[in-house]
Order: sequence, then structure tokens, then C-alpha cells
Amino acid sequence: MITSDHISLTLDLKQAITTEQAWHYNIIPKSVTTDTITFYADEELYSPSSKEELEMLLEKNIQIEKVPTLIIQKTLGKYYLKNTAQKSIDKTRKIDVGQPDDFLKTLIKEAKQLHSSDIHIEVYEQKCRVRIRIDGMLIERYTISKQEYPSLINKIKISATLKIEEKRLPQDGRISFTSEEGKFDIRVSILPTLYGEKIVLRLLNNDAANIDINQLGFSKIELSYFLEGVKKPHGILLISGPTGSGKTTTLYATLKLLNKVKSNILTVEDPIEYTLEGINQVQVHEAIGLTFANALRTFLRQDPDIIMLGEIRDNETAQMAIRAAMTGHLVLSTIHTNSAWGTVSRLSDMGVPPFLIASTLNTTAAQRLVRLLCPHCKKQEAFDQAWYPRVYKAPENITEHYTAQGCENCHHTGYKGRKAIYEVIPVDFELAEHMKKGSTNIDQYLKQKGIMTLAENAFNLFKNGDTSIDEVYPILSNMN
Repeated sequence: MITSDHISLTLDLKQAITTEQAWHYNIIPKSVTTDTITFYADEELYSPSSKEELEMLLEKNIQIEKVPTLIIQKTLGKYYLKNTAQKSIDKTRKIDVGQPDDFLKTLIKEAKQLHSSDIHIEVYEQKCRVRIRIDGMLIERYTISKQEYPSLINKIKISATLKIEEKRLPQDGRISFTSEEGKFDIRVSILPTLYGEKIVLRLLNNDAANIDINQLGFSKIELSYFLEGVKKPHGILLISGPTGSGKTTTLYATLKLLNKVKSNILTVEDPIEYTLEGINQVQVHEAIGLTFANALRTFLRQDPDIIMLGEIRDNETAQMAIRAAMTGHLVLSTIHTNSAWGTVSRLSDMGVPPFLIASTLNTTAAQRLVRLLCPHCKKQEAFDQAWYPRVYKAPENITEHYTAQGCENCHHTGYKGRKAIYEVIPVDFELAEHMKKGSTNIDQYLKQKGIMTLAENAFNLFKNGDTSIDEVYPILSNMN
């Protein structure tokens, strides 16, 4: 169906051709029958020879209906996410979901090239679908018939060395994948649901060599506070934030700085998301008893200088991390809290006495990833103060703001790229005293020290027109 400026497509119609074919011929599927496909074609760029090529390529009769160039271009940008990394167009490549091996390879390559972090393969009563996560948001990419779904699931299980016959229990595995872009690992998680097994593939970035701490998003003062804690020979440095906020990337940028010949660095992770030459990395394997706490206990007998824990998630791990810091080691880890100061109460909840937290915690940081508005299509509009969270008090009056629109450059999401924002609190003598007293509110202390909170950094991004009120709303509502 043609709307005012683009053609509305269903997923079934979209899959009649590949992304490469759509862009190469400047066509959009209109309808598909047993022996005929009708396409909308660009009235300016369409060539009569294309019809013969498409009939040979798709093995069906082809009908063409010409429409204005602008409609074709907007529809291509909305439904056919272009692989900008691809150097040439392969007109013969046709995705056949019925061949699970080929489809799986195509799907993983496509997700990697589009800088996706996860692939979701889901099954429902009538059909199945594939979604990919780009810049933190899921985008629906393919539909798969119920008949073809089991063969795809089995292919993934075989690749991840999981049990094909087990369909009632969750399973976790790992795939080592090699493509033109290089070698990388994929974490596989299988979950039994009402209509079958759902799979999530997490694409892991193996090489940490290109991570630069100066490019992560720290302000100059935040970076100096953060590095101040890193340079200390012992103690704990904690980074907090929800899943997918970039904590592991920050940790590995830090390890890259600390990775010297003179230092023995050990890490325990679940999963190992990056590899870095010169660092000894251990993968958690709880099924055989290799937990964070057990690995850390062994680490202390391995003469370490620096220890990185993927996450402090229970009392035992927290106690072991404190012990390691007290015995002369630098410990880096992540923890799930809403703010940098929230790590103190979280450790207290895990049974760590306040005086031990005060004597071992070097730096506590919190971070979030905020989607940035696409610079090509963002639109300035009047702003209503009622759009802030009810509990939030804005530091200054905003009358204009930018909203997400959507264009070819951002796959019609309105956003392009993400930026990390931080809240970094260095622990000095005065703050250590607050910890010992169990203080819960240190807002006045943070203002005196000029420490920017997550809410303040998020508001500045919004004020400068870099992001939208929708993106920063959760951060503003949690921080006041």
C-alpha cells in the first residue's frame, strides 16, 4: 500500500527479495503469487533489461508498476537496511530460510555488518520471526515458517555443541564464527517457551585492541577521577549500570591501560566478551562449580596484581573481592545499581560492613548508553515542561527540543549511534566518613566537589539537541 511518501510492506512481502536486490534494481515488492511477482519500480532509474534479469534470478514472471523516485528511496531506507560495509553487490545471493546453514551464516554476517549486538529468533503459534538489536533497539528482520523453524534451531544447537534432543530445559553454548570481517564468538542462549524454543545469539567483540578509554564518553574531569582510582596499587573500582550499558567495554578499556609486562592480570567473566593479549581470562562454568567466588579464591594463589570480576552478584563474591582488595590487589568489577553511590548500599546489602567498604573502595562509577538523534533528520519543535518526569526539576528552562523523525541514514528509527554518559565518584577521606556513617544522601557533597550526576549529563545531552526527551526520560525519573 502506498502512503503519502512511502510504500507500506509486510514482512512476508519484504522477504520476496534480498536487500541487495532491492537496492540494485530500485524495486519494492507489491504482491506475490505462485508464479508472478509484481514490483513497484523507480520511474527514473528502472531499466527494461531489469525485468529479464529478475525473471531469471527469481524464476517467476515479473510485473512492473512505476512510481516516483522519492517513494522508492524512502521505502528502501525504511525496510531494507543497507549494508554500508559491503563493497560490491551480489545479484545472485538469495536468502533461503529453508537451508538453515546458509540462512544462519547470512543472518550472522548481516547482524555483524549492521553493528547489531543480539539476534532474537522467536516462535509463536502461527509463525516465527527474527529480530536484531541495533543501538539498543530491536528491529524485526525476517519471518520464518513453522515448518522451517526446527531445522534452524537444530543447526544452531549443532554449531554450539548443545543437545538437539533436549527441548524442555534452557541451554547455553558458544559458537566461534569466521567471516570476511574476521573471527568472533557468539553466545547462544536457548529458552523453552509455550510454542517452542526461543534463541538469543549475543555477538561478542573478541578483540579489545581498538578500545580507547579516551573515546568512551568521559568528560575530562570524570576521566581524571576515574584514572585516579585506577592508578592506586590496591582497592576496588566498581562500575554500575543495567545490562547493555557498556560496563564491560569500560572495564576492558581500563585493563588495556593496565596491561603491562610487570603486572599479572587475571579475569573471571560470564561470558568472556573481549580477548586481550597478555591477560589471563577465565570463563565461569557454574555447572562444574567454577563460580565467580571459586575462581577468585584460586586467583589469590596465582600471585595476581590486578583482578577483574565480570560482576559482583552475591554475598560470597563481594566478601572475596573485599578480601582481595585488603590484601594488596587492585580489583575491578561491575555491580547492578541505579547510581554510583548506590553501590555502597548494594555492598552493605550483601553483608559487607561499611568500614570495610570505606577502606577498600577507590572509585565508584555509573554509566548509561544514550541513543543519539540522527543529525540528518532530527526536527526542532516547541517543548512543553510537562513532558519531564513528574519528580524531575529541570536546572534551566527549555523552550525548544529536537525529536526523532527517521530517514534512510538511520534506517527510519530517528536515531544513529549511542553515547556513554558517566557519573564518577572518587572516594576521599570525607566520603569514606559518609560511608562509615551509612549516609544515603550525598547530593550536597557532590555539588561541592563539582561531580556531575547521570541526570545532569543526560539533561545536557538533551539540552544540546543531541538526544530526545524520550531517551533521557528514564534517567531523569530515576535520579531525582
